[in-house]
Amino acid sequence: MINFLTSSTNSNSFVKTARACIAGLIIVALLSSCAAKESQTDKLVRDVAQAYEKAQSSMANGNYRNAIQIYEALQARFPFSDISKQIQLELMYAYYMSDRREQAIDIAEQFLRENPTHPRVDYAIYIQGLSYFEDDPGFLERRFKKNTDGRPPTDADRAFALFSRLVTRYPASEYAEDAQQRMVYLKNRLGAYENAVARYYMKTEAYVAALNRARTSLEQYNGAASNNESLQIMIEAYEGLGMLELAADTQRILDKNTRVSPN
Repeated sequence: MINFLTSSTNSNSFVKTARACIAGLIIVALLSSCAAKESQTDKLVRDVAQAYEKAQSSMANGNYRNAIQIYEALQARFPFSDISKQIQLELMYAYYMSDRREQAIDIAEQFLRENPTHPRVDYAIYIQGLSYFEDDPGFLERRFKKNTDGRPPTDADRAFALFSRLVTRYPASEYAEDAQQRMVYLKNRLGAYENAVARYYMKTEAYVAALNRARTSLEQYNGAASNNESLQIMIEAYEGLGMLELAADTQRILDKNTRVSPN
């Protein structure tokens, strides 16, 4: 099971670190003002630290709405500070957990754009991928045995690209294994869609278009359960085009695949 940001970090040490960071930022800001007083600084540090702890407590209790309100307020108060980066990470998780997927995607994208070398870039990519993954209609509908192969998998395609980016660039990330597992499902989803489109072209005798679509499915989603179906479509397309030798070659590949790994 993947441990998310709020659960993978030791709570006490994390809050202490955040407190120190917040306190430092506030003190620097207030000392730059001639009107600043020490008592005002202490109160502001204490108030912000308490707000942060309350947000953390709300997250732990599943009260994401309350946590989001606090994090958004802190983000608005300190938009260009170091602590704002941490708040962005907290917010993207809170948005994701409260089913506010678009906002999770947007803030993750903002974080990636503004902090390309941050040590938690892998986490931001992962949250984006998860948000697209669970926005894909096929994810839930397949649980109810509905056929979604013919539905354009726009979100699934984006999720696959993000998980692939995560696994390729950050193979040692704690989120890489889960991303790889989700990519298996997405490969099947995307490959099945390409085959569904190819089958439509076959019905209209658009053999070249069908062949290209099936080949794309085979090449881009190698290892998917849909691969044998792609090969079968290619065989039929070659036969439709009168390219019997290529059809026979593809048939031999299909036969070999079926013997080695039957679907």
